[in-house]
Amino acid sequence: MNNTVPKTMKAAVMHSTREINIETIPVPQIGDDEVLIKVMAVGICGSDLHYYTHGRIGNYIVEKPFILGHECSGEVAAVGSSVNRFNVGDRVAVEPGVTCGHCEACKEGRYNLCPDVQFLATPPVDGAFVQYIKIRQDFVFSIPDSLSFEDAALIEPFSVGIHAAMRTKLQPGSTIAIMGMGPVGLMAVAAAKAFGAGTIIVTDLEPLRLEAARKMGATHVINIREQDPLNEIKTITNGRGVDVAWETAGNPKALQTALASLLRGGKLAIVGLPAQNEIPLNVPFIADNEIDIYGIFRYANTYPKGIQFLASGIIDTKHLVTDKFTLEDTREAMERALNFKNESLKIIVYPNGSTRVGDNQTDEMKVHN
Repeated sequence: MNNTVPKTMKAAVMHSTREINIETIPVPQIGDDEVLIKVMAVGICGSDLHYYTHGRIGNYIVEKPFILGHECSGEVAAVGSSVNRFNVGDRVAVEPGVTCGHCEACKEGRYNLCPDVQFLATPPVDGAFVQYIKIRQDFVFSIPDSLSFEDAALIEPFSVGIHAAMRTKLQPGSTIAIMGMGPVGLMAVAAAKAFGAGTIIVTDLEPLRLEAARKMGATHVINIREQDPLNEIKTITNGRGVDVAWETAGNPKALQTALASLLRGGKLAIVGLPAQNEIPLNVPFIADNEIDIYGIFRYANTYPKGIQFLASGIIDTKHLVTDKFTLEDTREAMERALNFKNESLKIIVYPNGSTRVGDNQTDEMKVHN
């Protein structure tokens, strides 16, 4: 390990729901094929909030002191003896799910379905609200100097939209409806724009998020508090319906609306996970119209595309990061993400202080006390 790497580091450790303490723990020791990364930016995700408030997601249960955070980027601090793709000081994005590489799913290229995936901040695997993490080199990606650490962290939620676009075979010029403009939904708008969708219709109930969606590339925004989304979509498409619909919020009503908004032969992607397991869907409509339904579980083979898209400048992400916190204030960051959805879009935690001069979007750190 490089001599400049300390032996201990700070970590934001969750001991119970809504309780996070800053502790000193050992810096991880890397294996031959692993990279040690000095974490520069970590985005707060909906799954982080779910673990923070409920202590579990489905069968994944927090049973010990636990570290959240998986949307991350940073600098290479040390490399294992067999690592040949990276050098100390390289700026990188981190794909947070390390898979086995030899099961049926991995060999088919659908490694997001690997049964043995080790995913950051998914129990029992600790996450990235720490100063250093280790990860296998094939899940680390170099980023150009023009790409900020914030944007590099956004590649993780962006990847979900890219995966949905690939699964639903989104074509240039096509018409799409995206339900729910949380951070994943907003990055889904970016993905739809990057893939060349001609008409991008979005729905939400928060004006801040709808305005952000417009800046990300939405051509039409629908506030579901004020308008009936299905009627609006039919009006926008002259009664035709959309080619593709993605539901990103995990809202049963939104999923039903997304399905109903499709034209004959349309494609539906289920991105968001609802609280309940079963939701009534119009089966005759699905059968009569030959609707294709796609489940979306994370992503696979998306990071190179994500880096290329964001580095190209085709997508305006500058307004997405609304709040910035130090590692010491991780609990405050989580509380803000939980309680101020009408004011905040993407919240970034900086485990090693604010990013270096020259990265855009990193003026002064905004700390909310």
